[in-house]
Amino acid sequence: MSTMFEGYGTGGPAYDEMFDGAQLRPPYLRMRDSLDKMSTPELITRVEALQASYLDQGITFDIGGEERAMPLDILPRVIEMDTWTVIEKGLQQRVQALEMLLADVYDAGNVFNDGVLPRKVITTSSHFHRQAATIRPANGVRVHVSGIDLIRDNNGEFRVLEDNVRVPSGVSYVMTSRRAISAALPETIAQHRIRPVASYPQRLLAALRAAAPAGVADPTVVVLTPGVYNGAYFEHTLLARTMGVELVEGRDLVCRRGEVMMQTTKGLAPVHVIYRRVDDEFLDPVHFRADSMLGCPGLIDAARAGNVTLANAVGNGVADDKLVYTYMPDVIRYYLNEEPVIRNVDTWRCGEPEALEEVLDRLDELVLKPVDGSGGKGIVIGPRATKAELDELRGKVIEDPRSWIAQPVVQLSTVPTFVDGELGPRHVDLRPFAVNDGNRVWVLPGGLTRVALGKGELIVNSSRGGGTKDTWVLAGPTSPGQQQQQQQQTQAVEPPVEAAADLPITDREVS
Repeated sequence: MSTMFEGYGTGGPAYDEMFDGAQLRPPYLRMRDSLDKMSTPELITRVEALQASYLDQGITFDIGGEERAMPLDILPRVIEMDTWTVIEKGLQQRVQALEMLLADVYDAGNVFNDGVLPRKVITTSSHFHRQAATIRPANGVRVHVSGIDLIRDNNGEFRVLEDNVRVPSGVSYVMTSRRAISAALPETIAQHRIRPVASYPQRLLAALRAAAPAGVADPTVVVLTPGVYNGAYFEHTLLARTMGVELVEGRDLVCRRGEVMMQTTKGLAPVHVIYRRVDDEFLDPVHFRADSMLGCPGLIDAARAGNVTLANAVGNGVADDKLVYTYMPDVIRYYLNEEPVIRNVDTWRCGEPEALEEVLDRLDELVLKPVDGSGGKGIVIGPRATKAELDELRGKVIEDPRSWIAQPVVQLSTVPTFVDGELGPRHVDLRPFAVNDGNRVWVLPGGLTRVALGKGELIVNSSRGGGTKDTWVLAGPTSPGQQQQQQQQTQAVEPPVEAAADLPITDREVS
């Protein structure tokens, strides 16, 4: 271990999740014991085998139409039980508030009338769709699946970076990486009590079935995909297969008399719940883009009639708008009468004159983000931008200030990562996934850790050269002594170590 981590430097303001100076943090104590028995050349051999396995089995993502092998780092990220408990509570709170916000903005609009959120913020969002107004889901759920992106700041505090409640992707990486790391580090995973992730498809299916139209006792659920050329197509196939439901494209569906039917070898069969992985604008050519070949004419009318449930609901994208994000602390207080469990990153709204003036004065110090951007596209990190880039940015912000927010440069936390045969700190974020069945918001224990593989790089998206890590949420105390003491005191039956699910390993881009 001392040889392997020799020269590992955590210098700078970023919070390193494994090391506190020269000392190991508690979640990584057991990993140290395991790696102590492994030489650096042996670990490199395992890294090479892991990468070859991923490439052979097709774990790829799409960059500009080119398929590339998805980098999976061999060293997992470990999160202790107590820390995860706070994350879980914070995500459940946020999803509940998002549900109430979406129901309100597409119906009564009390949040506008009470002055909590300006109506113009919603109506000027590119993801606001009037077609979704007054559509009431059968069990009141609009956010069946969410992916709330978190970062850990310089003090080690988790913060919400953005909300994803349209068509959040990436959960297939969570399931496949666990299987891959279980094979690459069997002795290490055996020494940890890790909460499993293999139950996600069953949790999702139960939530989708619970969202079926009223009076449907045995609903038919399908996964709607744009097709094989979509960047996340493998995720669509994986979820359909593991849930045991049909994977369909728009051409497989037909709407008749306000009902949705699926074409099968035995004729038309009714469809009650559609887990759609098609963006709003391409979902129904009657109400959105008339040239779309990806959806099915009549889906919106069928949903409005209460004959089919679309998951996630149409119009959810207003909650993904980064300007709406800035109001979420107030939204939580308004609907739940609670303080946010997980705070936002400090943010300036460029549409406000005073904030705009300050942002323009400090462009070279701040991070500027387009409010409807995704995948790291359009982000400008002031301290790393050239004068020409800052001048161009200034013009864009002045021309359309509503479309931009600004944030301080947050040094995302770092985790030891193997890059080009060497170990070093790399910045990470975390996308936990939550499933809402109408009675409870269940949070998948772990989520997707994305890692910026470039030294000092802060953008973790795979389209910008990022990779992934397996995320271990510990099911008990972090040190052997604590674990033994708890066992003696409680005699509790402990959750089993994560078992490798029978899953193929392949995937695509995560934005």
